[in-house]
Amino acid sequence: DTGLALAEQIDHAITQSGLRDFYEKDSRGNAESRVENLDELVNVASRFELTPDDIEAGLSELPAFLSHAALEAGEGQGESWDDCVQLMTLHSAKGLEFPLVFLVGLEEGLFPSQRSVEDEGRLEEERRLAYVGITRARQRLIITHAESRRMHGAEMLARPSRFLGEVPPSLIDEVRPRVQVSRPLYAGRFAEPPPSLKDDLPVKLGQRVSHPSFGEGVVVSAEGSGAHTRLQVNFESAGSKWLVAAYANLTPL
Repeated sequence: DTGLALAEQIDHAITQSGLRDFYEKDSRGNAESRVENLDELVNVASRFELTPDDIEAGLSELPAFLSHAALEAGEGQGESWDDCVQLMTLHSAKGLEFPLVFLVGLEEGLFPSQRSVEDEGRLEEERRLAYVGITRARQRLIITHAESRRMHGAEMLARPSRFLGEVPPSLIDEVRPRVQVSRPLYAGRFAEPPPSLKDDLPVKLGQRVSHPSFGEGVVVSAEGSGAHTRLQVNFESAGSKWLVAAYANLTPL
């Protein structure tokens, strides 16, 4: 905690980074408008208030403000550059449209986030955000996901986001790299292949199951392999539980 108000934090960052000084000394025609944009950013920060969703997500003022603020305020901002790519959050993209849109990182655990997978309300909010992102494209939409990703110090085999599975197949033109992508090593701290790709498990990721004590739920994650696989199940009444596959006593529904 810096002890500074949000607007003071923004102003401090702009000043200490040298950004304001850079534009004030810039002789190009758009430099003055850049300084005005920085000042307006501070003004907007002074009026910013956390939303109920921000509070529920545990966001403090600064990350919440950045999640709502577009890094570029709209399509017209990039007209003075050729081949300009505008980067923004899904929240800030609401109401905007572009000829070409890239949505990157559509993977389970990222989008939707792991916290959202365990909370139906959060999951539905991220599903709405996915819809926002998809519908920003006027002509062409490119969605990407990694085959593997290093997270928390371990190489994990990534799974495509469930939101991709909700898009009609007739609207998707799947493109894969021409070169062979190397798989992560499954040893030591490296992740095991996801159980959804194995035939020896009684349940699959995303499958509804029933437990004698915890009731009905959905398998949302898995770690390990074979009978020792640890399954994370989001039960409707008992909440999220980790169970060992060999002793889980789960019945597929």
